[in-house]
Amino acid sequence: MKIVVTDAMTVTQGDVDINIFAKYGDLVLYDNTLPHQVAERACDADIVLCNKTLFTREVLEQCKSLKLICLFATGYNNIDTVYCHDHGITVCNAGSYSTDAVAQHTFAMILEHYSKVGRFDAFVREGGWSKSPMFSPFVFPTDEIAGKTIGIIGYGSIGRKVAEIAKAFGMKVVVYTRTPRDNDVKYLSLDELMAESDIITVHTPLNDGTKGMMTYERFCLCKPTALYVNTARGGVNDEQGLVRALAEGKIAAACIDVLTTEPQTKDCVLNENVPNLIMTPHVAWAPLSTRIRLLGIVDENVRLFLEGNPHNVVS
Repeated sequence: MKIVVTDAMTVTQGDVDINIFAKYGDLVLYDNTLPHQVAERACDADIVLCNKTLFTREVLEQCKSLKLICLFATGYNNIDTVYCHDHGITVCNAGSYSTDAVAQHTFAMILEHYSKVGRFDAFVREGGWSKSPMFSPFVFPTDEIAGKTIGIIGYGSIGRKVAEIAKAFGMKVVVYTRTPRDNDVKYLSLDELMAESDIITVHTPLNDGTKGMMTYERFCLCKPTALYVNTARGGVNDEQGLVRALAEGKIAAACIDVLTTEPQTKDCVLNENVPNLIMTPHVAWAPLSTRIRLLGIVDENVRLFLEGNPHNVVS
């Protein structure tokens, strides 16, 4: 049994042990795999473990021994699951491993926008407080999130966790989802949610129905004081439309953890010149305890597949 890990550095910087998979056979680790290298490295693998490596039909056609792809991720838009289904290749994701981490990061961004902790810290370190005649120099505008309306787009495990935290803060919760489940929140159409919310946060997968859905026209429906947050997938954004909405004041600010193309390219329209934008480099999912949990889930996925009882199957 040959097991190939195509992008180990996306899971560990040496702080978690990816060699646990060696117990299943001959383990080959690659820190990163560029698109033109995928077929060559995976062509004789029985099992592939990957995070964001792209497995297209053209690549998969060359992987004649491949029986299982296990993702170090919940999303699987980088895998041609139709081809896998048609050719008997099982694809398993990691389920809800990052729910708490992504919800936490979502609120870290929201709280930074409303409380300005980072900006106040920089102000103090640069001598602003020591030069102030006031004991409390509130030089940056802040606000409470209690009583604010948070609009949650996508109501899977992360969306529901965000709603739970929002309620603890005393916020009003509205939701847009194609599959309403509970009666403890108010469901709206997407356009209604955009218009009604003080905070809009995205927790939907990237697919044909969500790609590019957050357009300039949708941002124009928002309150000019609204905050937009995306810790899901960058492809949900029309990035040029978001830049325009920020520049024209259609929304007050945006907090982004994901981009359409990652890592960020030099010509990315979401850059340091965009006003009222906070960005992090796709790290909402990445706390140490989260990645330890992730490896445990993927390890279990491999074990159960080899026992003939695959779990977390998406194709």
